[in-house]
Amino acid sequence: QFGLISQIRRAAVSIPSNIAEGKARNSTKDYIRFLMISRGSLEELKYQMYLSYELEYLNAEEYNSIEKLTIEVGKLINSLITKLNTYL
Repeated sequence: QFGLISQIRRAAVSIPSNIAEGKARNSTKDYIRFLMISRGSLEELKYQMYLSYELEYLNAEEYNSIEKLTIEVGKLINSLITKLNTYL
């Protein structure tokens, strides 16, 4: 359980950290690359939350709430990637 919590925290922190780091870069291409890394961290987090649910660390209501939030964050990241690609 401790290992899973640690992985969840790492993935959750990695998402906005990569967005911030990418934004600080000097090119749109680098920003997009970091957004894609952020999206990968989001997918890790989604799996870890699913695993937490399967292991009964989360109940259905908690899992569904988190799942909705991760889907929304994914849509935001994808929209930003799509928009930035128009500038390349």
